[in-house]
Amino acid sequence: MLYLLDTANLANIEKAFDLYPMDGVTTNPTIIAKENIDFIEHILKIRSIIGQDAMIHVQVLGSTAVEMIEEANNLLDKIGGNLYIKIPVTSQGIKAMKHLHNAGVKITATAVFTALQALVAAKAGADFVAPYVNRSDNISSDGVGMVGEIVDLLKAYNFTTKVLAASFMNVQQVHASMKVGSHAVTLNLDTFENSIRHPLTDSSVDQFVKDWEDIYGKDKTTFNL
Repeated sequence: MLYLLDTANLANIEKAFDLYPMDGVTTNPTIIAKENIDFIEHILKIRSIIGQDAMIHVQVLGSTAVEMIEEANNLLDKIGGNLYIKIPVTSQGIKAMKHLHNAGVKITATAVFTALQALVAAKAGADFVAPYVNRSDNISSDGVGMVGEIVDLLKAYNFTTKVLAASFMNVQQVHASMKVGSHAVTLNLDTFENSIRHPLTDSSVDQFVKDWEDIYGKDKTTFNL
């Protein structure tokens, strides 16, 4: 199970990687644009925070396979480390995936809205496929159902491609995606932190402290008794 942070906000990335067992960061043009900074410089700052081994998924913008391949090679030259090139599942994107896969480039197929799109991307060499859960739900489709279908198809045809479920608005969507076998999820910091919050956990901890202090006082811990 892999947890990735879906953001380009440096403060959130620093917090998440300090506190939690994160496996990487995903970005897209919209997320990068929100930061309004120099693109490569910013990605390199992310790399410096998370280290060389953690994954970074960075998306190309070209509309043709040639443009996508050129962008991918540029990103690989400038960023390095454990880098995945995000490519949309268009016809030109699939062509670019085939070429880059044959060249040994790690690929994440993005903007996936059907299981068949994911299957074709896997056949083209994608290492991850990223189905959009909430965006599917917003058009009266079944985002989590799509994730489950993709997991089942990849397993049925013995692909090593992993499912990176994306586009979440709440913890229930994350939970449901995990239940149907998603290998990885990418989510913002608020949603991740909400996944471990529970009022009974907080009240239990408060009660532990109160019971301890009633006997030993506030100045005593297990280390100075």
